[in-house]
Amino acid sequence: MEPDAAVAVLDALGRVTGWSDGARLLTGHAAGDVVGRPAADLLAEEPADGTLLARSGTIALRHRDGHRIELAVTACAVTDADGIPAGYVVTADPPGCTLAAQAFEQASMSMSVFDLRQRYLRVNDAACKVMGVSEASLSGRFFPDTAGEADYHQGFLRHLREVAETGRPVRYESFAGAPTLNREHLWSIEMWPLRAGSGELTAVGIAAFDNTEQYWARRRLALLNEATTRIGTTLDVVRTAEELIGLLVPRYADFASIDLLDWVLGAEEPPALPDGVEMRRVAHGSTRAGDPGSAVSIGETHVYKPTLPPARALHEGHAVVCQAGEPEFVEWLAERNVRSPGGSSHREGAHSMIAVPLRARGTTLGVAVCVRMAHPDDYGPDDAAFAEELASRAAVCVDNARRFARERSTALALQHSLLPRGLPGQAAVEVAHRYLPCGSLAGIGGDWFDVIPLSGGRVALVVGDVVGHGIQSSATMGRLRTAVRTLADVDLAPDELLTHLDDLVTHLAADGSGEEVAELGATCLYAVYDPVARRLSVAGAGHPAPAVILPGGTAELLPMTAGPPLGVGGLPFEALELELPEGTVVALFTDGLMDYRDRDLDGAAEELLRVFAAPADSLEALCDNVLKAILPAQPCDDVALLLARTRALGADRVATWDVPPDPARVAVVRQAATEQLAAWGLAETSFVTELVVSELVTNAIRYGEPPIQLRLIRDRALICEVSDASSTSPHLRRAHVYDEGGRGLLLVAQLTQRWGSRQTAAGKTIWAEQPLPGA
Repeated sequence: MEPDAAVAVLDALGRVTGWSDGARLLTGHAAGDVVGRPAADLLAEEPADGTLLARSGTIALRHRDGHRIELAVTACAVTDADGIPAGYVVTADPPGCTLAAQAFEQASMSMSVFDLRQRYLRVNDAACKVMGVSEASLSGRFFPDTAGEADYHQGFLRHLREVAETGRPVRYESFAGAPTLNREHLWSIEMWPLRAGSGELTAVGIAAFDNTEQYWARRRLALLNEATTRIGTTLDVVRTAEELIGLLVPRYADFASIDLLDWVLGAEEPPALPDGVEMRRVAHGSTRAGDPGSAVSIGETHVYKPTLPPARALHEGHAVVCQAGEPEFVEWLAERNVRSPGGSSHREGAHSMIAVPLRARGTTLGVAVCVRMAHPDDYGPDDAAFAEELASRAAVCVDNARRFARERSTALALQHSLLPRGLPGQAAVEVAHRYLPCGSLAGIGGDWFDVIPLSGGRVALVVGDVVGHGIQSSATMGRLRTAVRTLADVDLAPDELLTHLDDLVTHLAADGSGEEVAELGATCLYAVYDPVARRLSVAGAGHPAPAVILPGGTAELLPMTAGPPLGVGGLPFEALELELPEGTVVALFTDGLMDYRDRDLDGAAEELLRVFAAPADSLEALCDNVLKAILPAQPCDDVALLLARTRALGADRVATWDVPPDPARVAVVRQAATEQLAAWGLAETSFVTELVVSELVTNAIRYGEPPIQLRLIRDRALICEVSDASSTSPHLRRAHVYDEGGRGLLLVAQLTQRWGSRQTAAGKTIWAEQPLPGA
């Protein structure tokens, strides 16, 4: 039951003539104690000036138990039948009713009360401010008569009727506009039924809270979370900038641009920022197709004056916000219009911009500029904080891409500097080669190749592969290539060379430094071709076998033992030796040419042989055809390919004599060599050749063992070789003044271009080369 109202009836003289039960409950005085007494006896103090004249206000009464109570009262005058004032009816609101009314009126959220037929009963000040009307203009009006046909108005009316019909509260969110708002706001709206003391539904109360700021805060947080997955998906600087633009437009800006300092796109270290900063546009985006409002094209450079917001953001290291009408904004917009007059019409309506630096690890990389035109809100402090956080995350991705590009460029430069730039000219083989770095994020690998001229017109063909990627692998490749060249200069057989190379890697791993040896697990293939004998000797250390393409077009992989990778040890290296017809193509390659992720090894080998066997105009064309047919657009590993077409030195270019172990035969052999030179048209070289032949043959007779053989080879140089069955190699020494011997090899070394010795299966060979006339 609803409690009785507190009512007192006073006569014209101010005596109490009536007293309700509600008044008794409120003051503690029973009707018998009060009726007939002056009302002034109940006061705790005199009413304030004006209260009696206004017939309303707050008065202080003395409760029956003695405590003071303050009540808001209203007095209504009554008259008798003749119209003569007969007294007053005084009503008092229960304590708290006034505060509740004040809370309703002064609430910061919009509040209103509707009757069950959707007509306004009460509207507080906040709601009136939002709608731009007074409470009096709305009171008693049907809601649809005061609202438009927008969807959010229809939704409001639907929920209002639902509460009136069901008596159940409703809570929902809605984007809605209002006459005094510059755009739609997100409102959290709650509707609940109002009931009388009897439980009867009498009205619907409504409270609407503006959640717009919280909504945009959640949107900004969602954008930051999205940035972690959408920005930095590749290690490409430009692509990373484009991903940032895609995140900003259109949800945060109507136009956005990314300008980077020029050094970021290169391999240089960051310089100091000058006053006038030259930037390079790498990405921009707009809500309008074609980005017509952009004053700078992609890839174009431009300079921001120091007073403009982007330059300030770069130098100050924080976001700079400008609004339309501010001097900086006006200057920036004018500068854009001067630079690109054709796009000025597309910049109309720009009212807010923000420039934020891209900084990572203490280094400034560039600046992002965001502009709002159709978006109604200006950028504020929260937007600046969001922009700085997003820019810092994007800048780390840009810096990662920059560092990767620099390391890749450094590794590639190191790789190319360590690979042979121009292969030496020799008559044994015609060569063509290709090196293709991988396109994966792992970086440059350690694939390498080499062509090494050897004594006797022979040539060594080398291909290797180092485990891993990056600068370390490139440096390791350089060390192995140097080691192979050093060992090749000793004229070791392929299997012996790999044994020494394996020992070197094993010693590096066992030096006790505790550091990982990058050479461990590297593979290598070493082959030696002799154009005189037309024989190929090849050995491998864990490397794919080479292919040979015979002159008839048949291609096959050599049936050789791969051997263990370098540094593994435990197994010997075996050499395969075979004779090749002239014109045979020997193909050496790294495993990147056979490493298919979607094909087994046998299938890859068959495909490779098919491509090798296809006709080609030249070795260069065959290299291109093989890479084009075998490799995908982005190979997952480095590829080194070395093709060598064999040549043969015929009998007309080689002369051989068996030499009896008799010193008297030296003159005969010397004469035969002179006659052969004359037949070749090399009489100019006779003097030096005679001295070389005399010295080498004499040494072989004196210190060597039979059989002894002299061989002259006319290649790109004149080669003189003397072989004997002794394994003892001569050594160059300085003879003293009174020594009778020891000057022969010194003369040979001085008169020839180069000389040396090599071990053979039957003993050793001493050789010397001298240039041909006119070479």
